[in-house]
Amino acid sequence: MNFRLVFKVTGKTLLVEAFCLLLPLAVTLFYGEDPTPFLYTIAAVFVVGGALSFLPASDHFFAREGFFSVGLIWVLVSAFGALPFFFSGYFPSYVDCFFEAASGFTTTGASILPAVEGLPMGILFWRSFTHWLGGMGVLILTIALLPSLGSRTLHLMKAESPGPVVSKLVPKTSQSSKILYGIYCGLTLIQIICLKLTGMPWFDSVVNSFATAGTGGFSVKNASIGAYGSPAAEIIITIFMLLFSVNFALYFLLLCGKVRQVFQSDEFRFFLFIVAGSILLITLNLWLTGGYYATLGETVRHASFQVGTIISTTGFASTNFDLWPEFSRILLVLLMFVGACAGSTGGALKCSRVLVLLKCVRREVRQVVHPRSVNVVKLDGKVVPEETLRSILLFFFAYMFITAASTLVVALDNFSFGTTLTAVVACIGNIGPGLELVGPMGNYAGFSYLSKIVLSMCMIVGRLELLPILVLFSRNAWKRS
Repeated sequence: MNFRLVFKVTGKTLLVEAFCLLLPLAVTLFYGEDPTPFLYTIAAVFVVGGALSFLPASDHFFAREGFFSVGLIWVLVSAFGALPFFFSGYFPSYVDCFFEAASGFTTTGASILPAVEGLPMGILFWRSFTHWLGGMGVLILTIALLPSLGSRTLHLMKAESPGPVVSKLVPKTSQSSKILYGIYCGLTLIQIICLKLTGMPWFDSVVNSFATAGTGGFSVKNASIGAYGSPAAEIIITIFMLLFSVNFALYFLLLCGKVRQVFQSDEFRFFLFIVAGSILLITLNLWLTGGYYATLGETVRHASFQVGTIISTTGFASTNFDLWPEFSRILLVLLMFVGACAGSTGGALKCSRVLVLLKCVRREVRQVVHPRSVNVVKLDGKVVPEETLRSILLFFFAYMFITAASTLVVALDNFSFGTTLTAVVACIGNIGPGLELVGPMGNYAGFSYLSKIVLSMCMIVGRLELLPILVLFSRNAWKRS
């Protein structure tokens, strides 16, 4: 393990975080608020990051260093990102601050705050800005800004990017990162303008767009998006939540004029099928049950928004879906496991993995019926290698095992089954709201410090898709040989 190089990459990423902290500092100064929480944090991050980034290190960078670096970076970025919350004095303890920061950077959107409208504008901006930074990936931003990290940065990109398969859009990894961030920034800017046209204030338009782009869900209103009472804003946010749930490589194909290839994507078509089917089923359930919304149009709007916010793992709310019929609530919980497309800013298992798992089941059934036949699993017309299938099955098992183990620990707080299970599922899937006490109008303040630490680690594990954090706790990773 090349520890010097790991620490050097970590230091450079912390310097990028210190640079990013200048923006909320500017917002704080603009609104005439106390800048000391950000000044103290910038100084601390700059000193630590600067000291680590100047370490002399050889350029021997392989997969082990990549996964180890990414796991360490996300823990430290969250730890330092919690300092503005801690210095502000609005949070009960540092554990709560770490929970909020981890929730921000991992684009989870779970909060320990019962109310947010009384917070300073700078703190509110930083909460949502962490979503935007974490959405496309803090480390991918570092690779885009600091190509001097050297060769083999694809190991870093693979360790941080969501999905079973990661490939570069262009030969150079730094150029791929710049293309991704260019698309990311462009979509964010378009959403800001669209929300402003609905009458939303500039500040709210910006922070809500940051939270949508990162599929995070931190809002500046206690009632989330429902507080604005604007159907136009809800429709715009629904559209952009789904847009940010799509594999960004498809946008690159669109820019290259390869429209047919976009709609030939099995995962993209599977994602559209799930979204459309879920909206239809929930709309029928709400409408036929009766008594929830006055018109069919309003029912469709709320059903579409909540399906979009859950499957994209954003976590916004236009209404309290915890009051919906049991069928609709269970369907939303199932969407929490499915999640968005691979290569997007969304979380959970990802549509590509779910689709491959379903195809594996179909292959096994065919194998039982026709034992001598040769069956393969295909995705986008290409045979999926057995090694990839094995890794997806292992990922699914590890995901469920960590979910079960974390649920047992959180159950020590003695909350209801619905609260405990959906809290863990919402955190490891980077979704935010669950059901009952952690529903769209609830929060995570009532959990113990132990549960908050476990849930915080679930967020980071889920965002990094298990392996980078597991490598941190692997004894073999620490060996020099």
